[in-house]
Amino acid sequence: MHENHELELAFDFVQRTQRTIFLTGKAGTGKTTFLHRVKKEVPKRMVVVAPTGVAAINAKGITIHSFFQMPFGPLIPGNPIHNRHFSKKKIHIIQSMDLLVIDEISMVRADLLDGIDQVLRRYRDPSKVFGGVQLLMIGDLHQLAPIIKPDDWACLSPHYKTGYFFSSLAFQEASVMGLELTHVYRQSNASFIQMLNEIRENRLTEASHRRLNERYQDKVPKEIEGYITLTTHNASADRTNEAKLSALKSPPIPFDAEVKGTFPEYAYPADACLILKKGAQVMFVKNDSSPKKEFYNGKIGTIVQIDDGAIEVQCKGESSTISVNQERWENIAYTINEKTKEIQEEVLGSFTQHPLRLAWAITIHKSQGLTFEKAVIDAGASFAHGQTYVALSRCKTLEGIILSSKITPSGIICDASVNLYTKEIEANPPTQNDFQAAKRECQFALLEELFDYRPLGETIAHGLSHLTHHQNAIQGTLFETLTQIQTATLPELIRIAGAFARQLDSLMVDEKDLEENGTIQERIQKACVYFSEKTQSAITLHLDEARFATDNKSVETLVEEDLVAIREALIVKQYCLQGCREGFTVDAFLKIRAQAFFQKQTTQATSKRHVKDLSSQHPELLKRLQEWRKSEAEKADIPPSRVATVKALVAISNERPDSLTALRTIHGMGEKRVKNYGAKLLEIVWIYEGKDENEEGGEKKRSRKVGVQQSLDLG
Repeated sequence: MHENHELELAFDFVQRTQRTIFLTGKAGTGKTTFLHRVKKEVPKRMVVVAPTGVAAINAKGITIHSFFQMPFGPLIPGNPIHNRHFSKKKIHIIQSMDLLVIDEISMVRADLLDGIDQVLRRYRDPSKVFGGVQLLMIGDLHQLAPIIKPDDWACLSPHYKTGYFFSSLAFQEASVMGLELTHVYRQSNASFIQMLNEIRENRLTEASHRRLNERYQDKVPKEIEGYITLTTHNASADRTNEAKLSALKSPPIPFDAEVKGTFPEYAYPADACLILKKGAQVMFVKNDSSPKKEFYNGKIGTIVQIDDGAIEVQCKGESSTISVNQERWENIAYTINEKTKEIQEEVLGSFTQHPLRLAWAITIHKSQGLTFEKAVIDAGASFAHGQTYVALSRCKTLEGIILSSKITPSGIICDASVNLYTKEIEANPPTQNDFQAAKRECQFALLEELFDYRPLGETIAHGLSHLTHHQNAIQGTLFETLTQIQTATLPELIRIAGAFARQLDSLMVDEKDLEENGTIQERIQKACVYFSEKTQSAITLHLDEARFATDNKSVETLVEEDLVAIREALIVKQYCLQGCREGFTVDAFLKIRAQAFFQKQTTQATSKRHVKDLSSQHPELLKRLQEWRKSEAEKADIPPSRVATVKALVAISNERPDSLTALRTIHGMGEKRVKNYGAKLLEIVWIYEGKDENEEGGEKKRSRKVGVQQSLDLG
């Protein structure tokens, strides 16, 4: 096979960099094959989506609207998308994926791409386009365009220059690298390839136009074996197939598909009820999954035998027939493997049917991606951008084409904005030097992420803002601990990390690949050890010792959520640092980072809310007071704070009042609380104090109890 340097360079960019890529190319240049290779060989955690159900099934992915839970209709920039609630599983997939692939990007509207950007920012990094995930868009802008209704465009036109994806606001913000595949595999005749290029770019020469229309036949024979008619409208294709099938004398035989689980009708890759006859011209709609590889998607043949459900198809030029068995298509969703934590495909449903369809005629739209030996093309009624080019480029040779209507200049519809954009891509092809620069940029970006403490600082700052706002309702040392980390510890770590980054930068001046540099790897390993130990001793351990308590349930929930977020950020940081102690590579780091993400999901990131240590000189006494308060509240079916506040209990444990008069001086212990609970509180205190006294303790306890009771009686 032709050694394709463009394909290899594109593959390197996907695997070794984080660049957002638009992979394009003429019909038959291997874009679909490239996608299959990426899915098979690239170790990144990826999700594949497509704009339509059939395109998603063919790409073994999922539709954009399904995965991102997009509403139908126009998405106006600036208006938040009212998504359905995302499940935890879906959020985990979005947050942990490295690569998002969008197939058939030419059919994706600008506002839909901006909607994807909005969802990714929502669940990933809000400050980065597409949430910081690498994006691979695959498609040919000269083929099928996005469908935009006039009413929808009336809403969108004030915000977008065109409806194409490259006009989206996110696309404009992203640094998108255009990669064009130029080697054509489908056609081999240079003259025919040149003609297709002229049609593609709306610059058909007079000589090519004349030569093309030489394929026109005023009266196409009714019986022309092995040819498929490509037409612009569904109704025309259906009429042709129905008429041809009815003309056959043999009896019709139905073949019902077997549908299991969830498989939406709009994504059916073949007819649910396939009506066939002996003598019918059919087309295979799937590649042969058996080791024989006898057929491919688009291959034409004639049914020569139908017997007890067995179908035999004869293809022209082949000596033997093909026994057609059922094929299975799967409707997938993405899920997380509980053991490996990898993103994997979960089969939601399946569609099993003989991979055939009547093939006297098919629409140009449905022919995209197919290859034909012979075709009758009726493109005289072309009404959309790229239709004529798609129809003609399905065929391997010009000699295999019969035109049932002449091609006129008005029938070659090409959008000027598409031509302008694709010319920019053609004029700026990436080079090997561009790849090396992008590879280094990726390595540095991931290293910066490894030693970046600013996101942790933002999480802590968020928690501190809540603590500050509710400081009157909270007791404990948590505020002081987080303040110390935020104002002293983190700035020092950020300063050291910055100095380390500058050191690496100076070492990389003449180095193409830091993964191969022993000196740099040694520095990274030592840095991982230092920052890991420093994070543990200066942040994690101090956070473990911090305590808080509050009587306000909503505040308690808020603070605990903040603490969980802080601890999860620490878990990810520590896991990544420890994972890179033996060295740093992009592939290894991406795997470690994904594992770290799921480590935080399974590790008990508790808030460590222990009241017993809350600024009390007598934590055991405070614990007893807390247990009593809980018991009293349950008996009376009232909130614990109605019995006594946390602050009051802390003060009682510290001051240990020995009389009702002393108890009344404690803030929060009003007359009513003293009357209702005073005797019991004092009893808890003197029982606690009596625990450490000698033989005379019993006498002290008895006299104190009598004194308390007399005071209450007099009151």
